[in-house]
Parts: sequence; C-alpha cells; structure tokens
Amino acid sequence: MVVDGKYYGQMTTGKVKEILEAHRKEEIVVEEEKERTVAEEGVKRRHLGSPEELERLRKRLVTERGKLKRRVVVTTQATCCKLQDSDAVTNALRETLKKDDSLLAEVGCIGFCEIEPIVIIEPEGILYQKVKPDDVKEIVEKTVKKGEVIERLLYKEGGKVVKTEKENPFYKRQMRLISGNNRFVNPHRIEDYIALGGYSALAEVLFKWKPEEVIEEVKKSGLRGRGGGGFPTGRKWEECRNAPSADGIRYVICNADEGDPGAYMNRSLLEGNPHSVLEGMIIGCLLYTSDAA
Repeated sequence: MVVDGKYYGQMTTGKVKEILEAHRKEEIVVEEEKERTVAEEGVKRRHLGSPEELERLRKRLVTERGKLKRRVVVTTQATCCKLQDSDAVTNALRETLKKDDSLLAEVGCIGFCEIEPIVIIEPEGILYQKVKPDDVKEIVEKTVKKGEVIERLLYKEGGKVVKTEKENPFYKRQMRLISGNNRFVNPHRIEDYIALGGYSALAEVLFKWKPEEVIEEVKKSGLRGRGGGGFPTGRKWEECRNAPSADGIRYVICNADEGDPGAYMNRSLLEGNPHSVLEGMIIGCLLYTSDAA
C-alpha cells in the first residue's frame, strides 16, 4: 500500500486502518506545509474566468521558465523510480542546486524504468542513468555549471555510448503521445501542466462548446479506449449522457486498473501526469451532468 508517497508492505485489515488514521492526523500539517511552499515559490493562485485568462497565465509561465539557464530533470515521482532510491538522489539535487539558477524538475516515469534514477540536463538533453546520490555533486559541478559530459554515467548499448535522450535507441523509435508529457510535469505542480497547455480543453468546453458538440467532435476524431476492447470514446460518452438515472445523480469514476497482460499501465500516467486525467474527468462531468467525480 502507498499513502502520500510512503510504502507499506505485508498489509492486514487492522494495519490499513492504523496507517490511514495516522495519515489523517498529519493532514493539517501537510496542508500548512503546502501553503508555505506555494508562498515561498511566489505562486499566486486565483480563479480564472475565461480561456483568455488561462492562455495569458500559460504564456507568463513559459516566459518565466525561459529565463532559466538550465533545467535539471530527475525521475522521482513514480513507483518504479522510488524503488531505485530516487528520493535520495532528488534530495541531493535539491540541496546542491539551492544557489544555482537552474530549475529542478521532479517528474514521474518516462518509460525506461530499468535505468532509473534518470537525470537529464537541458537544454542539451544529456541523459545520465542509474544515478546515485554520490554522483550529484559531480553532475552539478561539471555538467550543470560547465557543460562537461560525465561519460561513466551515460547509457551504453552495443558497445556504443549514447549522450542524449534523443539519441537513445529506446526513445528514438517511439512517439509518446499519452505519457510523453510526463518528463515535463511535476505531478504536484499544476503550473507545469498549465505551461504545456493543460486545462485549455476544459476552458473551451466550459465557455465555448455545448456538451453535444463535444461528443460529436470526439466521435469524429476516432478516439478509442486503450484497455483492450478499443471501444469508441465518443460513443461511450454519448451513451453515458443519455443513460437514465433513477435519482438523477451520475458519477464519473476513474478505473486505473488494467489487469490484462501487456495492457497499458494507467498507474504510470496517474503518477506522472495526473492533471491530464483530472481534466478529462471534469470534462466528463460536464458532459454527463454529473454530480461528482
């Protein structure tokens, strides 16, 4: 069982209750800490009243990030990362980069689980694999500050040394549509998702589209489910909207469990880019006239 990033094994019914009660008592402290973090980062959060306001916020975020000298990406927000002690690497990077004008991007799984923790130095795209906490100081001093490459940390395949993410054979043959944004998003920072254009579809649905128009557009797109059956999404949405409800209440539930062998692992998306799922669920609520999600 995983609660707020903490892992527990050999679970029993009594143990589950005990752990959940302990976490509930910590909730107030956690919320206060989040508020302090937002204040320290200078993030001013407020309600947005139109798609145009959302777009202005997106442009401002992109402009501010463009001023940073470098972006240091570390895979640390997913189960597969944490199993490889990514938290220790991340903590070392936080401490070492405190006085540097680089952005530390703590992201989820980017697909190549067996070489985690992964650290990518941008804009060059230099990819370091299986990084240890003891490697962090050298990475910052040599690569982040001077642009030098540490060859012993590079990925190797077939006797060849691969310097960048784009040159890596694993990524070179892929076009990551659903999980591709994982490497740009810290799942705990909504600003990262907005900077990529996140929630713009929701804004359009809220202010410019009728539910029937959205459903028709999705039907035309040919979008299908990825659970094995490939059921047309637009048809599913239409049937949900038209389905009778005895009490007038409808709920949208996210089923993230794919038990079929070889099926797409939804957990990776929920851990790495949860706002993409939340945006879709909110749109669903609007289309189905749902009371809760």
